[in-house]
Amino acid sequence: MEGGEVAVKRPRERRQKRQRPGAASAGRRSSRAQTCSGSPPDRKKLSSGEVEEEPEPEYVDSEEEMFGDYDSFSGNNSLLAEVHNIEQRYMQSTDGVLDIKNLDCNTAVEPVCGGVELQNAKNMAQILSVAKTTTDSRNRREYDFLRTMKEQQDSSDDSIENLPSSQLLFLKKSEECLAHPHKAVNVKERSFHLNDSLEKILDIPYCHDTENDKKDYEPPTSSLSKPNRRSLKDHLKSSMTGNARAPTSLVFKNKQLKEAVLSEEIGVAEKTSSASFVDIGPFYGLPTKVKELLIQFRGIEKLYDWQHTCLTLESLQQRKNLIYSLPTSGGKTLVAEILILRELLCKQMDVLMILPYVAIVQEKVGGLSGFGMELGFLVEEYAGSKGRIPPVKRRLKKSLYIATIERGHSLVNSFIETGRISDLGLVVVDELHMLGEGSRGAILEMTLAKILYTSKTTQIIGMSATLNNVGDLQQFLKAEYYTSNFRPVELKEYVKIRDSICEVDSKAENGFTFSRLLDFKYSAGLQKTDPDHLIALVTEVIPKYSCLVFCPTKKNCENVAEMICKHLNRDCKKLKEKEKHDVIAVLANICNGRLCPVLKRTIPYGIAYHHSGLTSDERKWIEEAYSSGILCLLTCTSTLAAGVNLPARRVILRAPYVATEFMKKNQYKQMIGRAGRAGIDKAGESILIMQEKDKDLVKNLVYSPPESCYSNLLLEFNKGIRSLLLSLIGLKIATNPEEVYQFMRITLLSVQPQLLPKEKSLWDVTLEVLQWLKENGLLKERTSADGGQNLEITRLGQATYKGSVDLAYCDMLYADLKKGLEGLILESYLHLLYLTTPYDMIPQCSPNWMIYFKQYSQLSPVEQQVALIVGVPESFITKKASGQAVKKDVDIGIASRLYLSLALHALLKENSIWDVAEKFNISRGSIQTLLNSAASFSSSVLHFCEELNEFWVYKALLTELTKRLTYCVKAELIPLMEVAGVLEARAKQLYNSGYKTLAHLANANPEVLVKTIEHLSRSHARQIVSSAKMLLTEKAEALQEEVEELLRIPTDIT
Repeated sequence: MEGGEVAVKRPRERRQKRQRPGAASAGRRSSRAQTCSGSPPDRKKLSSGEVEEEPEPEYVDSEEEMFGDYDSFSGNNSLLAEVHNIEQRYMQSTDGVLDIKNLDCNTAVEPVCGGVELQNAKNMAQILSVAKTTTDSRNRREYDFLRTMKEQQDSSDDSIENLPSSQLLFLKKSEECLAHPHKAVNVKERSFHLNDSLEKILDIPYCHDTENDKKDYEPPTSSLSKPNRRSLKDHLKSSMTGNARAPTSLVFKNKQLKEAVLSEEIGVAEKTSSASFVDIGPFYGLPTKVKELLIQFRGIEKLYDWQHTCLTLESLQQRKNLIYSLPTSGGKTLVAEILILRELLCKQMDVLMILPYVAIVQEKVGGLSGFGMELGFLVEEYAGSKGRIPPVKRRLKKSLYIATIERGHSLVNSFIETGRISDLGLVVVDELHMLGEGSRGAILEMTLAKILYTSKTTQIIGMSATLNNVGDLQQFLKAEYYTSNFRPVELKEYVKIRDSICEVDSKAENGFTFSRLLDFKYSAGLQKTDPDHLIALVTEVIPKYSCLVFCPTKKNCENVAEMICKHLNRDCKKLKEKEKHDVIAVLANICNGRLCPVLKRTIPYGIAYHHSGLTSDERKWIEEAYSSGILCLLTCTSTLAAGVNLPARRVILRAPYVATEFMKKNQYKQMIGRAGRAGIDKAGESILIMQEKDKDLVKNLVYSPPESCYSNLLLEFNKGIRSLLLSLIGLKIATNPEEVYQFMRITLLSVQPQLLPKEKSLWDVTLEVLQWLKENGLLKERTSADGGQNLEITRLGQATYKGSVDLAYCDMLYADLKKGLEGLILESYLHLLYLTTPYDMIPQCSPNWMIYFKQYSQLSPVEQQVALIVGVPESFITKKASGQAVKKDVDIGIASRLYLSLALHALLKENSIWDVAEKFNISRGSIQTLLNSAASFSSSVLHFCEELNEFWVYKALLTELTKRLTYCVKAELIPLMEVAGVLEARAKQLYNSGYKTLAHLANANPEVLVKTIEHLSRSHARQIVSSAKMLLTEKAEALQEEVEELLRIPTDIT
């Protein structure tokens, strides 16, 4: 090849086709068939068995050979000829506008591509006709031109297969322009020469900028009549020649088109997330209003450096899953909340936030409701029996679901079942280390695994202060990891042994460095009363600063609080005396005039205890009093560290034990993490009191890493994995053992094979569990149409997983409900209460038989009949109370369950928790726990019955009972108690002050509330009003959705 001629590879078939014009049509069909097959033609074999070598490709350099059947660049029946004729007609026009409607389409020879060339000519004419319009109009025409080309492409797929590669690339670029029209419209306004306007459009499709192209380019001029102007034909010819000269490999046209389409689809898939994200403001993609609300509601004016770094991580921009870990009080939750707001506002997707405890859920609902009202999204509470399953599908607003671990699992199940899991854009899990916490950890693992398996678009964010085996969690969640040791307030760790305080120092030889001796004079009597020098430690801090003392047991909390009060200076009682008196008055009002004698003695000194023995109302008020500074010292159990955030200047650990077990590292970290209040203290202190015998254990505790998170699916005789596999079949996520196994391979258990029984694989365990489910009547096999064996859930299995009933109790529950139908007594709630008393509360119950007999004697004859029906005769209770031997065979479990039912029955008779606790000699906290558990289990039994037609009678009955158990107050207080953070005592205050409905509360002025309601802080008043507004909005939205659904015209009506 000489003189820079264009060389083109031409296949052997092409040469033969040109040699035999009569066979051209057949040759094209043959070539197309080979292309669509997706594989090259087989080489011919010679008789000797050798493969015939393929001939070398022939290089050609003439226009005629280059364009084959298309004759030449400028033949009479070519595209260029059509364009040239149009251009000439335009130049001869007096007014410069070409009448496209009068374009003689019939004068041209039949186009090669089935009308595509003619359409191209029309489009070129359209562009020429608008040469003198404004730039905006020109851009619109360019877009219309590309759209016309796209429509022509869609209507002539067969013709496309025969187009040259340059035109295929042109069509591909046209589609890109159509997909992003704004890129074509938002061009800087300039004055273009007609030919250069065309050249800009014609430059779009070409992939190769050759040197010749650059040389051919001429600067734009302002005159259309410039003598040395290049014709449109010259432009096209030059560009087509440049493309032909470009060094590209020979590709079948149809294959090239398919590859172009595939490449485009991959590009779209990669950009889907970023494309759907709408940056609506300067604050991490959020509007400035969010920043203003953070200042208004939280007092946060600036983020920490680590928070900024985390929010701008590349992994978050790419919507990868993320795990991040920082010390307690480091500001983890704020990062999660900003990500939640971005998902709700920018991506317009629903969000699920999973928190470990009901109290934290209620606190978070109250805290975020204000943001929801201001920014236009809904906040829905899913804790205990609250929250609708499945949730209402909103069309106008997005929802933030804040749920406990158990309710979060039910929510995810309902999303999968209704085909709405893709609506869930983000799932945030607080305290991710809960994955390793027994049966609750197993439920959390099930939830996350289902999300990973069923939704490829849902992002998962996990956070925790204590993580060790992060690698396992990353592999399970397919997540990136971010960590920092940042803490807004420095934490200094100390241990105390005898009267010496030593600082935790990893550089020291024994791990501890002596710091100081306690400076407090102890008498011999005081030394016996307070051998651990607690009084000395707390008086160094209180009453000026706050202090938390963690104790091993509930009783120890009360004893320590009283002991400290006895030896405090009397001047402590004078500080905030009125406020303390008000706290006592409120607590007494909560308990109908009764007040715990310990609290009555300690609160005047600014001290109180905090543990699960208190009612929810009592704990709430004590927490508020501590947060507001009225109380300066709380003696508490480890549950406070895992609950609401109550920081302190100094944290004291009374002993390295929780109950009778030695403390775990995670528990230790959570407790000492409460030391140091951001924005108030410059440093926080933790002091662990230890005995000489525990020195080595304490050293190991302080320096050991946090406990690893291990899967709990195999805990308690495979309890977790059985529930998981049952729900997989029920939700139709899997239909046979192989599909079940594929799911199991993405669980945390599969990442930790060391947990499997010896000499058993995950496949073996999966098959064993499926067999157990079949043997227990929860699953059955069904032969499919292709002869294979599929798994199907039974009616009992369906009811069990829908009701989230423990598999260990499903048979028992079914039998009890069935037996209840034989003689259900509805003259009182007792019989229904027995059926909804949780089975897992029975082992914790040890009846006092004298109290049992007394309460039984006070029942009406009809109610006593309930005891006989369930299997507890009067003679049995009488003999147990009198200490006589019992010969009759009575199940002690049934008797204990009835005893708990009697306590619930007393509560529903509008007796206070205090009264019931005294009657049954059970702590009021235990009564509160029983009530909450019964409400939750009643909701489960309701869903269980909804799946079994024979239990239809229970549906209406249990709906009302569940509501009564959830609130356990007079009917008029229920609307107020539906508001997050409003418990019975507060509801009574509001009702008595005239706020009798949800609408009254939603339209209240927080400033007026503060003045009207005693002991209500301004921040809490704002939260109550925001929560009420949110709840009212949510109810209104739900009703509106129902109305629109009823009025919607069915799609099958013509």
